[in-house]
Amino acid sequence: MTDKRTDLLGKTKEELTSFVRAIGEPAYRGTQLFHWMYARDAASFGVMTDLGKEFRSRLDASAQIGGPVLRKSRRSERDGTAKLLFTLADGMEVESVLIPPSSSVPDRDADDEGRLTLCVSTQAGCPLDCAFCATATMGFRRNLTPGEIVGQVLAARRETGKKITNVVFMGMGEPLLNYDAVMRSTELLIAGAGIAARRITVSTAGRVKEIRRMADENRKVKLAVSLHSAVDETRSLLMPINRKFGLPALMDAVEYYYRKTKQGLTYEMIFFQGVNDTPADVRRLIALARRVPSKINIIPFHSIAFTRPEGFAASLAPSARLAEIADELRGAHLTVMVRTSAGEDIEAACGQLALGGEALPRGGHAGAARQAGRGTHTHSTKV
Repeated sequence: MTDKRTDLLGKTKEELTSFVRAIGEPAYRGTQLFHWMYARDAASFGVMTDLGKEFRSRLDASAQIGGPVLRKSRRSERDGTAKLLFTLADGMEVESVLIPPSSSVPDRDADDEGRLTLCVSTQAGCPLDCAFCATATMGFRRNLTPGEIVGQVLAARRETGKKITNVVFMGMGEPLLNYDAVMRSTELLIAGAGIAARRITVSTAGRVKEIRRMADENRKVKLAVSLHSAVDETRSLLMPINRKFGLPALMDAVEYYYRKTKQGLTYEMIFFQGVNDTPADVRRLIALARRVPSKINIIPFHSIAFTRPEGFAASLAPSARLAEIADELRGAHLTVMVRTSAGEDIEAACGQLALGGEALPRGGHAGAARQAGRGTHTHSTKV
């Protein structure tokens, strides 16, 4: 039976004010609800002790606080990374990954010691089919709502009892294919959950129109682009989205974004043996990265053999030149972050926990999603 009550999670302060007015309550009750849900992670009206018993009863009858329900979690004994599997109201499942700071890194950022990052999903499924992504084998089901996205953050805070300092939209799905919900989520996290815009990163595989829209709307959150090659033909092999939005169009959008916002961005790179790791490839990357202020994240590649890849995807192997490439990029005066794997012992790559090992051949369908441009979640370290 469908719950007819109004779901308040995902609503803004103004929308909550309109709701409480509609049920005969004063406007300030909307502000109270906003604070309880987003700042204090309230999952029920019963804990909202300053609302009054009668009002809480009325809320229980007419509204609910929805969002994802934590079904399973796994914590890495190696590095403390935690994988969270959530069930949505319609039975679909999505995943988040909680990534602690890497205490073993001597050259970490000054504020890294207190950093706790949550990688959130934005879609149940994804249509992009990147060759190197474990969850590219899974079909697209639907976009998540703002409440389902923000709810991952609130549920993770309830589960851990810890402050989440950073949120990255790099989990299941392509965030910019769910633009409105993702941007509303960032607004709720900033205004309600107390997470600064500079600590929120939205990653895209290269949605040109939406990158320009972010610039026009002067979004203050950080932008990351899953690049993986500075050569059009190679990038099209790795990322089919490049056939629609090639590198010239993507770089035009990136330059437009920088001109409008004056914010740099991050390029994410996985280097594959004999595919995108040659000296010529690196020179192309250096030239591209110099077009606007940027950082480069080098991400390790891990086997996706459990998905039974075929053809080109099956041939991909990690480059043996990562250290050399990092040195070349650093020698070109670029800021480089080299990532170390996190959570490999708990299947922390997006989609693995939801799949339960039942991966399909590429092109098959399952009820989960891909991570935009990643095979596993990683810690970042400066080079």
